[in-house]
Amino acid sequence: MSGLNASACHKTVDLSASRIIVGKERLQLHAATRPRAQRPSCCFGAFAFKGYGVTKRRIEIGLLYSRSGSYSLISEACRSGALAAIAELNADPALDLSFVPVERDPEGNVDLYGPLCEEILRDTGARHVIGCVTSWSRKEVIPTLERYGGTLWYAVPYEGFEASDHVVYTHACPNQHLLPLLEWVMPAHGRKAYLTGSNYIWGWEMNRLARERISQAGGEIAGERYLPIGSRDVGRMIEEIRFSRPDFILNSLIGPSSYEFLSAYRDLGQQDPHFQPSRCPVLSCNMTECELPAIGIAAEGIVAAGPYFRGVEGWPGGGRFGSSHEAAAYTAVRELARLLDGRPGAEALPLSQLLADGHALGGIIDPETHHTVLPALVARVEGGVFRLVHRRDRVAGDPYLTRSTHMGTGAKLRVFTTRVDTIFGATCLVLS
Repeated sequence: MSGLNASACHKTVDLSASRIIVGKERLQLHAATRPRAQRPSCCFGAFAFKGYGVTKRRIEIGLLYSRSGSYSLISEACRSGALAAIAELNADPALDLSFVPVERDPEGNVDLYGPLCEEILRDTGARHVIGCVTSWSRKEVIPTLERYGGTLWYAVPYEGFEASDHVVYTHACPNQHLLPLLEWVMPAHGRKAYLTGSNYIWGWEMNRLARERISQAGGEIAGERYLPIGSRDVGRMIEEIRFSRPDFILNSLIGPSSYEFLSAYRDLGQQDPHFQPSRCPVLSCNMTECELPAIGIAAEGIVAAGPYFRGVEGWPGGGRFGSSHEAAAYTAVRELARLLDGRPGAEALPLSQLLADGHALGGIIDPETHHTVLPALVARVEGGVFRLVHRRDRVAGDPYLTRSTHMGTGAKLRVFTTRVDTIFGATCLVLS
């Protein structure tokens, strides 16, 4: 339980207590809109809701999102999508289940994800957790999921090369974001790239894949630099970019580091026309609408890849969302409900059994990789909104790039448990 402090524990207790009140208020509000004869009776002790002749099983699910810290905007978008889906499902008389969220807030502290995930799985009836934003936090909870037989539904783009029996990936992996983005930018702008990233596995792996793809295309890496998560010290990056004059920049920074970099790069573009977005754009595989207000005018010209942008059709199942993070979390909850509906006790099954015997048919999850089929979209920020510049429909998630072209034959599927240690003063990624 290293790093679990008293204030975090107190906050999670408050969240756990408040969720029941929120659930009752939502139920009362929904009931008040119906004729009296149709209003549902509820029995929290019996874990059932009754209405329209359907008895609803009460199923707890975990929500593990940081509501503060460097990536809180992404967390809030995911959390909003998950809660919206829960509210819709609970109000649907056709389903025999009702979800009750069990929330824990790691407050942006990576050391709290594992202990709080354990708390959810150990102390409540939840076996499924919707949560985590960074790949670091996702890898922190996988050993806990393995120990307790839980499943994480991960609704954020990631760097691939993972296929865990305890994780469902409802957002994009590299063949759905990075490869289409590079395929679009190199013919349009050139093959000389500068790579930035936050100093953890997302930045490392995204830039490794970019180096490989750009080199195979005959391109050049003008420079590569990383910052600790949350650092705003972007001056050296900007000076290296000014000196090396790349054709484009791949930005794999997150949170305030990214916002500071984009602001400084806009200033550079005002000083030197080579760095205007029309000539040397900044690319991103994780930028969505939820962060644009924090970036402001510096977001103009950013080119991002993702499976959904506001106003662009093609998301599986349709729907309108504020961002792809919101869409992916919403879809995770809906798909979980689809798999559990009409199957009493299925919430306790391992993911492999939950998807077995044809139950994955008609859904969005590949039972072999636990990834999804998504559009691969490329869009540019113009006038404060994303405008589509390129799309590929229905791209199956290929986490090890075994089917994707130009990236070699790929690796044999392996699931890594990872941690980050300090060894002789250096930060090291340890795989086991």
